Amino acid sequence: MKKSWDALLQELKDRHDDFKLISADKIEVADWVRWKCRYGCRAYGKHLTCPPYTPTAEETRELITGYEKALIVRFEDLQPNLEVPPAHTHHFLWNAILKVHDTMFELERHTFLSGYYKAFAMGALPCAYCDDCLPERHDFVLDQASKRFCEHQDRARPSMEACGIDVFKTVRKVGYEIEVRTSPHERIIFFGLLLIE
Repeated sequence: MKKSWDALLQELKDRHDDFKLISADKIEVADWVRWKCRYGCRAYGKHLTCPPYTPTAEETRELITGYEKALIVRFEDLQPNLEVPPAHTHHFLWNAILKVHDTMFELERHTFLSGYYKAFAMGALPCAYCDDCLPERHDFVLDQASKRFCEHQDRARPSMEACGIDVFKTVRKVGYEIEVRTSPHERIIFFGLLLIE
């Protein structure tokens, strides 16, 4: 039986209380976002939850039209792994990324089990469930259905930016503050997205 909206929101707050409920049409999708992944991110092509393996901006726009509501979920005061040089961004932020992805998965799962069967979550940055993703493994041949070999198919979700969502514009539009980090020693703030219908 589908839980009431108020009951669901309270239960989600019990799991992670820093989020804003928004109208899904406030989510900004832009073609340039995946270009930044392609030309600027060292993780490009290394994770099945990153481009070129993720939905295009156009596919993301189409997906969002099937939803009325979403949660923008903020994660702050995340801690980097200080034993890793900041230049190795993915490993420097490994534990922070895992916290975001685990929490977004749990929020999606709880929402789904509460009767909102279209619930779908997106995290931030490349997936960190495995030390190396399938595209990085020697002699692994990628094909159209390579995700079937993913060791975490149930949990692995793309990041917002991997699907063309302009995270900066979206979170600013709904009242959260976000700035470009200019130093690895600045406070870490990540955002996730939960689509709900």
